[in-house]
Amino acid sequence: MEAETLALAQEIDFSMWGLFARATFTVKLVMLMLTAASIWSWGIILQKLINYRRARSQAEAFDRAFWSGEPLDGLFDQLGPDPAGHSERIFAAGMAEWRRSHRSDGGLIPGAQARIDRSMDVAIAKETESLQSGLSILATVGSTAPFVGLFGTVWGIMTAFIEIAQQQSTNLAVVAPGIAEALLATGLGLLAAIPAVVFYNKLSADSDRILGGYEAFADEFATILSRQLDS
Repeated sequence: MEAETLALAQEIDFSMWGLFARATFTVKLVMLMLTAASIWSWGIILQKLINYRRARSQAEAFDRAFWSGEPLDGLFDQLGPDPAGHSERIFAAGMAEWRRSHRSDGGLIPGAQARIDRSMDVAIAKETESLQSGLSILATVGSTAPFVGLFGTVWGIMTAFIEIAQQQSTNLAVVAPGIAEALLATGLGLLAAIPAVVFYNKLSADSDRILGGYEAFADEFATILSRQLDS
């Protein structure tokens, strides 16, 4: 009897596709949701890694141009009012307000420093939203995917016990497929959650460092403009 049971168990397809094909509709839906969440997470991760590397490169290039000694008006004219780089847009926001704060006779409208600071703060807020978009999705996947997988496992085990009761048999050929299908859902949940959590922490730290650089530049630029205002 044991030999027959082992022979039947060996004939069962325990590959991931085989387990998916035998799963109930609910468990299949859970597996598809987790697979889609994992693919979505990896798409966000790769996009953010590329975007953050580009942002750092643009910031380094702009810092070299800003501190090269070229007049700020000339640099602003060269970049235009809507440049591509994040640091450049913060600079453009400050310079645009600086120019708008001058009257036709060359004098300054009162409160210019406060308006310039607010303009750059608004620009930094926009860049923050752009840099951090998608990170909340990684956090959501990382926190919910294990529970979604656990739901699939619980449902699969419940279905397996129902099948055991219907067949009135607890041999390996009856028990193993249902348990394996159920545990696959938990595995997919962890497979989606672990990279999402790891890269969420990394990308959040990278974003904070980049934004810290933008804020430091805005402070330095505001100090330069303040000297010109005082003079």
